[in-house]
Amino acid sequence: MTTIRLCSPKDISKLNLSNLDPLTENYHRKFYFDYIAKWPTMFIVAENQKGQIVGYVMGKVEQDPSYLVILGDRFLPWHGHVTALTVAPQYRQMGLAKRLTARLDQACEQENAWFMDLFVRVSNETAINMYKKMGYSVYRRVVGYYSDNPTGTGDSEDAFDMRKSLSRDKHNKYIREHGEDYRINPEDIYHG
Repeated sequence: MTTIRLCSPKDISKLNLSNLDPLTENYHRKFYFDYIAKWPTMFIVAENQKGQIVGYVMGKVEQDPSYLVILGDRFLPWHGHVTALTVAPQYRQMGLAKRLTARLDQACEQENAWFMDLFVRVSNETAINMYKKMGYSVYRRVVGYYSDNPTGTGDSEDAFDMRKSLSRDKHNKYIREHGEDYRINPEDIYHG
């Protein structure tokens, strides 16, 4: 049985099993500790019976500074963000990613977020399909978002900005159809 629980500082040294996937972003230890300190209810791990961390999700809540509301539709309101989601290869296809993200969704609902968002490489079809099954849709394509390109087809790779409405967004105001066709540059994502 795998347990879903909040991450503790001592877990940071046990993330290696989950971080072996080449599509998983790896960060400095300080980055992980900062997440635990700033968003303690949004760093969630999956622990197996042997005490190994076999998956995790890191998230946060954020928005553009309020003075940028003049941007209209480009203003990013209070929302949850999936910074990283990974499950060790031998623990995939067991529903752990769904359980981890559901727990993060609950934490963001408690913070009264409008929607959840995440960025995923356009070449990572497995992840894109998984997120779609969880209710996410492509909001826009961010051209050249990733500075590296593991496919070897160029210097950078595009990302899909995927979103899922939470209960506060009853009319799906922050979701759009055919987002794959809506292209922006990375510098147009964040304004604050």
